[in-house]
Amino acid sequence: MEPYASHTGADLFGRSVSAFESLIRTLSGGPATSWTHAALEEHLEQAGRELLRQLFQDHLDLRARTEKEAVRSGLYLAVSGPDGRPRPWRETGHGRWLACLFGLVRVERVAHRGPGMANVHPADAALSLPAGRHSMGLRRLAAVEAVRGSFDQAQQSIERRCGKVVGKRRLAQLVVDAAVDLAAYYSVKIPTPCTCEMPLVIQVDGKGVVMRPEALREATRRAAAKTAAAGRRGRLAPGEKPNRKRMATVACVFDTVPAPRRPHDIIHPPGGRTDTRPARPGPKALRKWCTASVIRTPEQVVADAFDQAQARDPQHLRDWVVLVDGARHQLDLIHIEAARRDVRVHVLLDFVHVAEYCWTAAHAFHPPGSREAETWAADKLTAILAGQAERAAAEMSAQATAAQLPAARREAATTCHRYLTGHLDQLHYDTALKAGWPIATGAIEGACRHLIADRLDITGARWGLEGAEAVLQLRALITNGDFDDYWRFHAGREHERLYPTADQQEYDLTA
Repeated sequence: MEPYASHTGADLFGRSVSAFESLIRTLSGGPATSWTHAALEEHLEQAGRELLRQLFQDHLDLRARTEKEAVRSGLYLAVSGPDGRPRPWRETGHGRWLACLFGLVRVERVAHRGPGMANVHPADAALSLPAGRHSMGLRRLAAVEAVRGSFDQAQQSIERRCGKVVGKRRLAQLVVDAAVDLAAYYSVKIPTPCTCEMPLVIQVDGKGVVMRPEALREATRRAAAKTAAAGRRGRLAPGEKPNRKRMATVACVFDTVPAPRRPHDIIHPPGGRTDTRPARPGPKALRKWCTASVIRTPEQVVADAFDQAQARDPQHLRDWVVLVDGARHQLDLIHIEAARRDVRVHVLLDFVHVAEYCWTAAHAFHPPGSREAETWAADKLTAILAGQAERAAAEMSAQATAAQLPAARREAATTCHRYLTGHLDQLHYDTALKAGWPIATGAIEGACRHLIADRLDITGARWGLEGAEAVLQLRALITNGDFDDYWRFHAGREHERLYPTADQQEYDLTA
């Protein structure tokens, strides 16, 4: 026979009912009848949040009362701690504060104690309470707001919604804590499969982040100290760097549907396009995945990108296309990683970089902005897209010799010639266009702007290592569209860490 309930729902939630009835009375008459809709909105926002906080508090009080009654009736079985030792004594009246999305609430629970042993609170495990004061919902909100704008803006946004529940310094730490399970999450997440006909594209780039002096790499820190020791100067010398940035490495992997094109789909013919041959669209990035790090080495970030590509194509049945900007250290890392995995990659140089060199050379032969410079650049770039980069470089050098250009202008042509001949093995654009592959690094350039410039490079920002890494990785996570799935995974892992048990298979941590 079930025990008789000694209290009613009205008794348990009396304060919530009273708050709701008070709100109804306010809205049903009196001054509220003359309020504008804005005044109504403001009042409902504040009173509604307080009502939700009271409902939360009343439910916690209900659970606390139920637990006390179970202790008095002797229904509690023996409770053991993480060390496996039983806690024979029980003591009521142990409370703790919890800052949630609606404000501050207090959790009362029973402590199970033993001589010389730490207290155990089964109610904490049942509620999966965090180690600190801030709830998982508030931590989630902090992570979302802090990676969107500055910490000051994030704190103000949270205060408007939840009241004064978190300070700026604690907010920054919550963001760091929120990113703690990212590596574990992506190690078990299975990418969406696709057909073998779809090329697999990898792109890698780097961008500097302004850091606090103690967070700089050792070589940069020494250079900054050397400059400071030389005394303050009005401005930097030409070519001198301020030595206040640490390079972050960004990588992205995506699938794409082949989109075959012709050279004239990329470069406007000197005479202009005709209506009979409209430009064909290029391939689009699908299921893009980004990763970035300011702490880990470029080798590790490139390996992460190849891990993601390997998960998408474990048998190497697809075309792997790697787009780079010509940096030799990136090329070396890519070739080393490809050889380690025994996968054939098609390395292409970003065509936008090639075009910049050709335009600089064009201005060595013709005035900037002239029709002749445009025609010259279009002719050379069309030849490069057609797979004739070596011929275009030779013609450029011969023309510079024949024209007897001054030293400064000839240097531009020589630099372009050296750039093209030094990267001939990455200029097979004819093969790429025929196969429908991308030939520009727009995806990674956009990722660098979004992940780093839009947040870490805001005016006045100087970063420590932990904060910069957490914000960078969480922004990448949100860009990948994995934040909601990750947060469920993170909440499960956090419960495991705080409340370890012998039967943790009860918690589903599948990503």
